[in-house]
Amino acid sequence: MALRSTFSLFPSGVAAISAVVDGEQDPDGRVRREAVVLVASSFQVGISLDPPLVLFAVQHTSTSWPRLRAALEREGALLGVSVLGEAHDAAARQLASKAADRFAGIETTTTASGAHFVHGAPVWLECSIHSQVPAGDHDVVLLQVHAMGGAPDTEPLVWHSSGFRTLTPRPAAQAQG
Repeated sequence: MALRSTFSLFPSGVAAISAVVDGEQDPDGRVRREAVVLVASSFQVGISLDPPLVLFAVQHTSTSWPRLRAALEREGALLGVSVLGEAHDAAARQLASKAADRFAGIETTTTASGAHFVHGAPVWLECSIHSQVPAGDHDVVLLQVHAMGGAPDTEPLVWHSSGFRTLTPRPAAQAQG
């Protein structure tokens, strides 16, 4: 896996892409709403300013992306993109897991459009799907940005060498221990 090891040396931001969508019916026949998320280390900004576009790549084996895409098409929901911050290390692992409730204990906000955000993110974007293009064993998804916000004093979480890193240097004693 030399290619994977080499690719892992390119640092990238980490984004939680999420929406609240229709889930299964409860015993009374009501449709439950649930948050669905995928975590992407392939997220990129600055793809286009007019229209404002960002992108990410998603594996064909993803089980979350088909649910998110269907909800956007069926329900007209928007996606919430939370670029995760250095305080989200454990949250990123949990959100990327196969846990039944990936958002357990994680503070979030949902907009009227269904976009779902993780609190404390240095960047948040409310997006719709612009287009999707096959690319090998992934699809490249272009998202159009409809609303945005940021916390410039919040440090980002970075994916590098198959692990989460921060841009803030760790004190020497902590780095050794």
